[in-house]
Amino acid sequence: MPKGMKATSSPIQISAIVSEVGPNTFVSSEIDLTLNVLDREVFVVTQLNLDVDAPDSVAILTTQTNASLSTTQRTNVGSIADSNVLGAASRSIICNANMTPDGGIPFDREDPLFTPLSEDYLGIVSTNNMFLNLEGLNNGNPKSVRVRVYGYRAIVTDAAVFAALVQSELLSA
Repeated sequence: MPKGMKATSSPIQISAIVSEVGPNTFVSSEIDLTLNVLDREVFVVTQLNLDVDAPDSVAILTTQTNASLSTTQRTNVGSIADSNVLGAASRSIICNANMTPDGGIPFDREDPLFTPLSEDYLGIVSTNNMFLNLEGLNNGNPKSVRVRVYGYRAIVTDAAVFAALVQSELLSA
C-alpha cells in the first residue's frame, strides 16, 4: 500500500470495452470510478489487462490495433512513455511484397501487465475516471479493445498529498 493511504475496499475488478466507429478511427471511452473526492478517495491500480482485436492481414502493409488505458482524456492512443498512460497494448501484422495477405508475421505487445514484485501498484487515479483508448492502422474493419483493471479504493490521509496527486494527474494530460 502506498504511504499515506488507507485501503477502504477489498480488491476490485473493473471491465470495459470500446470499439471503433469505423476502421482506423481514434476512439476513447470514459470509465467512471465514482470516487468520493470530498473524502480524498483514490483508486490504486495493481494490475491491468488490455485485450485488443487482431489487426487485418493486408498484403504489402503493416496493420496494427493499438490501445491504452489513461488517467486523463487523450486525443491519441499514446504509449507508456506518456505520464498519463497506465498501460498500453499493440498487435501488429507485418506483410512485405512477397507475402500473401494471410502470410504476415504477427507481433503482440502489452506493457505493463502487473505490478512488479518490488512495487505496490502500477498507478493511482485521483480523479473520477480513466479512459480506454483505441486506434487501428491500415485495417479494413473496425476494431475493439477490452480492459480489466484490478485495484482497490483508498483514502489519502493528508489533504496536501491528495491535492498534489490531483494536480499531477490533471497536468499530465
